[in-house]
Amino acid sequence: MSLAFVFPGQGSQTVGMLAALAAAEPAVQQTFAEASEVLGYDLWALCQQGPEAELASTEKTQPAMLAAGVATWRAWLGHGGPKPVAMAGHSLGEYTALVCSGALDFATAVDLVRFRGQVMQQAVPLGQGAMAAVLGLDDALVAEACREAEQGEVVEPVNFNSPGQVVIAGNATAVARAIEAAQARGAKRAVTLPVSVPSHSRLMMGAAEQLAERLAGVDVRMPDVPAVYTVDVKTHASPDGIRLALKEQLHKPVRWAETVRAMLASGVTTIVECGPGKVLTALNKRIERRPGLTMLAVEDPEGLAAALAACKGGAA
Repeated sequence: MSLAFVFPGQGSQTVGMLAALAAAEPAVQQTFAEASEVLGYDLWALCQQGPEAELASTEKTQPAMLAAGVATWRAWLGHGGPKPVAMAGHSLGEYTALVCSGALDFATAVDLVRFRGQVMQQAVPLGQGAMAAVLGLDDALVAEACREAEQGEVVEPVNFNSPGQVVIAGNATAVARAIEAAQARGAKRAVTLPVSVPSHSRLMMGAAEQLAERLAGVDVRMPDVPAVYTVDVKTHASPDGIRLALKEQLHKPVRWAETVRAMLASGVTTIVECGPGKVLTALNKRIERRPGLTMLAVEDPEGLAAALAACKGGAA
């Protein structure tokens, strides 16, 4: 068995997330307490009580998802779970992977992703940006629909998540036109996502420059476990390479399907999703189906026990 860990990004957060795991694993609330100290507000209370609209605010979602992924990872290690040979994160999840691999201090990362959320929100006025998922249409036809819909604005494919699932982002009016153009080309569904920031589109270039300035002063070490970065589907062998990948990631597409295939091609046979929800696990199962592959999600005690049993021959 060759093991990889993957970490979800924005969109997997829900009010009440990780409640069952926290009841069984002290590491969860301890991790959120560390994050709260950096942020100056009670992050665990926000995640458990809401309001949902506040948790969905980009600058609060990002620290919440980072803390959730790190907390789950710590619970895994606390039970003697084996370390993976590779990691990957979906968008924000790359920061979680860097913390879990020892490349970034957790407190530093909490402050960094709060800043990332702030500059992303400031880059496009509220209500003027949008994202939408296009389902059941070939990647090339999605790109064609976006080109037709731009009309002097920005809309482009930004998440290549799995065969038949592409997320587009840009100016809200252009995204609406692209949805119509995609449906005209035979998309099964095209739905606007509940976000106001057009992540990974060209509209994030200004935010990416601000992030790069901030990253220049952040201590980035070489990770214990290599991460495959979704912006170029490569690992990076220097702190500056990692910084550049994080900057570029903000305004370029997330190539998730290619990233998963690259890990599998390297010999990975088991992928464990670490954090709330099972979004990546569902995508991973659509990306590659063949005998001998195992896709698991750890977000509650049952999922943790099942993953431990699969990966080390018995639950702790």
